[in-house]
Amino acid sequence: MLQKAYSAEKAAAYAYIGHAGSIKSLKKKKEIKQIEDDEWSHREEVFKIMNTYNIKASVYYEFKYALIGKVIAFSCYIIGWFMPYYFAGKLESGNVCEYFIILKYFQKIGINSHDKELFEMGVKEKEHEDYFLNEIKDSKLMPIFQKLFFWGKSNSYNDVNLNELKSIENSNEYCEDYRKID
Repeated sequence: MLQKAYSAEKAAAYAYIGHAGSIKSLKKKKEIKQIEDDEWSHREEVFKIMNTYNIKASVYYEFKYALIGKVIAFSCYIIGWFMPYYFAGKLESGNVCEYFIILKYFQKIGINSHDKELFEMGVKEKEHEDYFLNEIKDSKLMPIFQKLFFWGKSNSYNDVNLNELKSIENSNEYCEDYRKID
């Protein structure tokens, strides 16, 4: 999971480069650039954790996710304004639980030294999801995409609520149905 998260952060950062580049508003460009910077920061944090346990980056994931990120970046210039926001929000929605699940795995084997970083990355991904959803929530396309792709105003891929954020100690209650932990 760490290898996948590490490489997927690069894909997301590449995608946000294209997303920001395809938008005219300087304010929106700056907001998306900040999200891109967050993704690069997450990649650095995951790399530090991987190094702690002598886990190497996956050549396969690095290639696969770099390609995906660049294809998404290019597509942002041709698919209009709504879809980059929609699919970024959908992607971020799933990323939230990835970090909480990794946190649970570490806690299960008695490692708590990464709790703060993993918790903060999960929360930051939720902030990203909320940002993208807020940008498109009133679009006429939203009900159609929500029905087709199962993400939107009334459904998320995680159960994190920033208005009622649990503590790090209680974060194991998040994402219970996301992936079963043995």
